[in-house]
Amino acid sequence: MKITIIGAGIGGLTTAIALLKKGFDVEIFEAVSEIKPIGAGIILANNAMQVYQKLGLEKAIQMQAQQISKLTVADANIKALSTLHLQDFEKRYQTANFGIHRGKLQNILLQQIPKEAIFTGKKLADFQKTDQGVSLHFTDGSSHLSEIVIAADGIHSVVRKKLFPQSKIRSARQACWRGIASMTIPERYQHEVFECWGKGERFGIVSIDANTIYWFALRNYKKDLRKEFADFDITQLGENFHPFIQEILAATPKEKIFLDDITDLSRLPSWHHQNICLIGDAAHAMTPNMGQGAGQAIEDAWVLSEMMAKEKTHLLAFEKFEALRRKKVDKIVKMSWLVGKLAHWENSVAVSIRNAMVKMTPDSVGAKQSEAVFELAKLE
Repeated sequence: MKITIIGAGIGGLTTAIALLKKGFDVEIFEAVSEIKPIGAGIILANNAMQVYQKLGLEKAIQMQAQQISKLTVADANIKALSTLHLQDFEKRYQTANFGIHRGKLQNILLQQIPKEAIFTGKKLADFQKTDQGVSLHFTDGSSHLSEIVIAADGIHSVVRKKLFPQSKIRSARQACWRGIASMTIPERYQHEVFECWGKGERFGIVSIDANTIYWFALRNYKKDLRKEFADFDITQLGENFHPFIQEILAATPKEKIFLDDITDLSRLPSWHHQNICLIGDAAHAMTPNMGQGAGQAIEDAWVLSEMMAKEKTHLLAFEKFEALRRKKVDKIVKMSWLVGKLAHWENSVAVSIRNAMVKMTPDSVGAKQSEAVFELAKLE
């Protein structure tokens, strides 16, 4: 049985590796003509690292990543409002949270997959289900017949749009800039994620090695992201924050800054239909406010591969996969949206109250929430 994966992002590549380790024959079709190490940084939370531990990739990732042992929500002056210490989780699961350049992670994953199994320049245009399987049609005019299709083609998934044409992408009306800065990093920032909350804006700092910072900045917008920020000077992102944030922006080449809209996906009635299954953002795209977009796709990859190996038919595997994953994913999608809205309050009085609330929240609340995120599905 050959399994076709649409999309060679983090979720698609991890799925391919997990299935290969279970003995399945896998092929990947990717839209871009050449897979290059693009993008900014990524946080691999403890749950994602547990999966990579199971796949034998933990050490390779650790060698190119920076360990994160604290998660801090701070005010605009990087003064901590709440800090979650992660050492207890590190001991419990025998792994940690890590920050890494997305391109480095991508290369680690690509090295685990035979080159002949990856087909680039294959942007999916349409597909039809036939008696023999799924007939895939690409924009270059070629076609391919597949037995089983795993759609890992992101929030704008061609597969999902055809299976569930009424699915909707929801915008939080928050613009997000991501960048990479090369600079000497003070010790206090090297193993801690800081997310600074201002008025209608945020700035996040993640060390991905001793001399590199991955940062993200978000601002509210009203109607049209591209128009409202058409003449925007990137240095303005730091004008309401601590001077260190202005230093980070000054150390970032413009070509290493990416601008996106913050969006998620309305809840689908199902993640699968016959011999097609959606995973990752194609199935349950979420806002990045809990750092779990990639993490949940990575969990999908592991659970799906386990079910494919365990169940007698792919239909049973898809059903069990969704049953094991749906409740957790739905909760994270909802919580991530709410956190993003809370972080972007604009009224000065409301912001003061919000900061006081965050500061007064017991550490046990954050620990309990993280425990629910870090714990993997029980497959037995």
